[in-house]
Amino acid sequence: MATLSTVSWSVSMREMSDYEEGVEMIGDGIRHRVPPAGAPDADSLSLNSEAPALHEVKVHKKLLENDNASDLVEEERGTGCPLPSTPVDFVSLEREMLQSGVGEVGDNIDSTEDRAQNENMSYKAWSCKAAKAAWTASWNVCHFHHLPQWLQDNDFLHSGHRPPLNSFNACFKSIFRIHTETGNIWTHLLGCIAFMGTMTYFLTRPPYETKPDDKIVFSMYFIGAIICLGCSFAFHTLHCHSENIGKLFSKLDYCGIAILIMGSFVPWLYYGFYCHFYPKIIYMSMVMALGIMAMIVSLGDKFSSPSLRSVRAGVFAAFGLSGIIPAIHYGYTEGWFNKVAQAYLGWLLLMGVLYILGALFYAMRVPERFFPGKCDIWFQSHQIFHVLVIAAAFVHYHGVSEMAVYRTTMGECRAQSAIY
Repeated sequence: MATLSTVSWSVSMREMSDYEEGVEMIGDGIRHRVPPAGAPDADSLSLNSEAPALHEVKVHKKLLENDNASDLVEEERGTGCPLPSTPVDFVSLEREMLQSGVGEVGDNIDSTEDRAQNENMSYKAWSCKAAKAAWTASWNVCHFHHLPQWLQDNDFLHSGHRPPLNSFNACFKSIFRIHTETGNIWTHLLGCIAFMGTMTYFLTRPPYETKPDDKIVFSMYFIGAIICLGCSFAFHTLHCHSENIGKLFSKLDYCGIAILIMGSFVPWLYYGFYCHFYPKIIYMSMVMALGIMAMIVSLGDKFSSPSLRSVRAGVFAAFGLSGIIPAIHYGYTEGWFNKVAQAYLGWLLLMGVLYILGALFYAMRVPERFFPGKCDIWFQSHQIFHVLVIAAAFVHYHGVSEMAVYRTTMGECRAQSAIY
């Protein structure tokens, strides 16, 4: 406020020469001009065109009188700000500050602008760091008991869980972070990519190397494996998005398992009963019916609850074990001591052992059951189950490939064999 008075009196300095000698020091080297004794009071002056400077003094005085108490406190402390309507004569102000030894106005203004620019740059740097931190670490893993009920699945895994993210973008970004689902995501993601590459290689073989009907039969298996592993990857990535999204992709995950089992039956039934048309049709129809039933059961809301873990494992294990019936029939028709039959049945047996072993790990939650909190990130039962599923799928692919080579090189089937 003192600065306002100084500026106002400086502006009218030339027209009020009678007051030139009246100067009062008010502190900090700033001079305040006051009228000499005998001069008319500003309140008694008439506001007319003959005294424009006095009119300005009157206006500023009214502004000062209408100012609030907080501004008066700031005036006493020297922290007040010029009023927006106050015309500042920087030439006069600079001259007075030079005489009082305060410094040049331009230097103060430049330093103020530099400080503002530095503060602005600091704010931008802080904003960039904050944005980067929000992108890379917008959420933290949490304990099992801090999860909502719909995310509580395995209580033997204590820490390292993702919280609800409520964003597809955040869920997909989480695959590059370490948490309880990292191993589950990457095992089936890499498995899905591996089967896509294998399918691409197989389908691009020239016709003289791989016949079109063989490509169709194996494509059924490849598609089943890719759907299963892809749905599993999607579920483990997105199930923390929200409760509804988690339930949706959980159902897709279980349907994918049923599709894999159905796809696995197609090539071995086709080549196992290559020359037996009716058994092949009957067994394939049976497999399709069981697969559809398994998918219908999987679509139930309660089917994905943690309490029905053993039921889920039992449903899909029973579906896979239904292949024992056509396997016995195959061994009977081909001969139990046939080398080709023994070789393929050996691969088929190994595949079944791997699938069943994976289901047991999944249902019993081993090893985290015996080491609670020690397998939160790696070597948990679900990861082992995923690895065994991929291993069994490639074992099956190798077995049916050998059977396909044998069947396509044995020549034409006998006509009378078609009814058996």
